[in-house]
Amino acid sequence: MLLTSLRTLIIIFCFCLAGIAVAAENSVRVKNERASKPVPVTVLSINPAQAEPGAKVMLSGNGFGESASVFLGSIEIPARITGTRLAEFNLPLKLEAGLYALYLKRSDGTTGRSYNFTVLPLRPVLSSLQPSRINSCAIGKEREVIASGSNFGGSSMLFFNGAAITSTLVSPQSISFVVPTVPGGLHQVLVKNAPENGSVPLTLVVETRPEIGQVTVGNERVNLYELIITGRNFNQNSSLYVDGVQIGGRGGQDMSEREKLIYVDCTKLIYQRHPYSPVNKDFRLQVVNPGGEGSQIVTVTAP
Repeated sequence: MLLTSLRTLIIIFCFCLAGIAVAAENSVRVKNERASKPVPVTVLSINPAQAEPGAKVMLSGNGFGESASVFLGSIEIPARITGTRLAEFNLPLKLEAGLYALYLKRSDGTTGRSYNFTVLPLRPVLSSLQPSRINSCAIGKEREVIASGSNFGGSSMLFFNGAAITSTLVSPQSISFVVPTVPGGLHQVLVKNAPENGSVPLTLVVETRPEIGQVTVGNERVNLYELIITGRNFNQNSSLYVDGVQIGGRGGQDMSEREKLIYVDCTKLIYQRHPYSPVNKDFRLQVVNPGGEGSQIVTVTAP
């Protein structure tokens, strides 16, 4: 009886040893399987979530490894890895704007899930207007202005006082446009590559102040002669002041009287003068526009 019990105990002990051995073997196998299975690539944050070409983007997460690349669609961009948890890269400068699938691919071929990433158009930079001042009566080529800067492209639009106007892309650094007919004063110019993506505005000045450039003697008749006044920014209702006396314009001497002022265009006036003596004398001329803006005073020597 004692012998039988001893045998039973020995058998039970052997089974226990075998079970322990099997459990240990299974544990080692599980650990080996875990060790051989690659750690997944997990992206937890993307900062910023949208950016312009050339901008720096930071990814944080887990399992980045020692080296990896970021993909925007099919475009591969090498990433700078810090501690297997941070990945930093710069968007290529020539990357087209749009929505891309962004994901990280480790050097062993393991990839993480993809995320939407928006590449914004490059923000245009407007640095100068040439010229920055034009005359209100300028015509043709005289009204053409070159906006200089950088990051201009086929989608760039030029805005004048907040409204888009026709413009011509000359190069990535310049856009030409014709100043529309607007009142004199300060006007705002800016360039946009997208509705939310505009340059800092610059100011363009439209000059309305009249300016006398030259006074010459024109046709001479028996009892009168003409003084040809050339300059800029003359108005249909401009007045001419001769030694302080107003000729023409609103409130000036009537056209039926002896002294007359004839408007030719915004660059030319004709003053018909009836001298009381053929002897030359000095007198002063000034052109004044209806708004009150006056030219410089010019001294003329004539009969």
